[in-house]
Amino acid sequence: MFRFRSLLFMFLISISSLVRESTCSYAGSASSTVDPSKVKQISRKPRAFVYEGFLTDLECDHLVSLARSELKRSEVADDKSGESVLSTVRTSSGMFISNREDPIVAGIEDKIAAWTFLPKENGEDIQVLRYEHGQRYESHYDYFVDKVNLARGGHRLATVLMYLSDVTKGGETVFPLAEKSRHRQALETDEDLSECAKKGIAVKPRKGDALLFFSLDPNAIPDTNSLHGGCPVIEGEKWSATKWIHVDSFSKNLTDIGNCTDQNENCERWAALGECTKNPEYMVGSPELPGYCRRSCRIC
Repeated sequence: MFRFRSLLFMFLISISSLVRESTCSYAGSASSTVDPSKVKQISRKPRAFVYEGFLTDLECDHLVSLARSELKRSEVADDKSGESVLSTVRTSSGMFISNREDPIVAGIEDKIAAWTFLPKENGEDIQVLRYEHGQRYESHYDYFVDKVNLARGGHRLATVLMYLSDVTKGGETVFPLAEKSRHRQALETDEDLSECAKKGIAVKPRKGDALLFFSLDPNAIPDTNSLHGGCPVIEGEKWSATKWIHVDSFSKNLTDIGNCTDQNENCERWAALGECTKNPEYMVGSPELPGYCRRSCRIC
């Protein structure tokens, strides 16, 4: 609870800087300005929203091109060991893209931070997934129920699911326990949805759209209504990209907690000014050549 309250305080003091970031543009893509008029709330519990046209065609195609040759069978996090393991509940293929991959990926990360008002360092790398005919992801929660997975970054607070392709039929994201928002605008008709998607509130994958939902209530308690799944693809192929965001930094190196220091007395001030992201070579470094401000950048 303390971490969650601290995170909320961080949101308030970082809003102005995030708004400034959201107006910046980057090479090869559109501005990362957030347009609230394109966002629709689809559920009250869980808190869930759809942003129409969140990604450009260029951004969608770029993520697919980066992932296509690196795909492997998708895995899930094991509750006991924390390791990623194969499971029959998830039959897609996927891979992760580093947030420092290139300027286009960095721009997408900027847009996610601007929309969610959540710190970049709390996010995992973007996972790109491909679902072919018949493939699906059975209903599950994104928050954790074990101490192993909670050790790094705590619970997953929010999920941003970006659709990188249209799907002719099937492939919807469905929330079987969701409560509709009083202000909800209908996104689909029953004729548009597969039988799987009719079992709850569903979002049909459309290229460029993004779904944001929260796995925790505002009081930091896991929201059991956030149960969700990916319906089987019936016609076509589904490409998506997932960004999981935790309540605390996901960038910490858990194996180096006992030897974590800053090498410059100005590190804390520089970190507050955003230098951990702007100047990662000096501030953070790499496993082979550690940076000078790792403690202030919350890497360890």
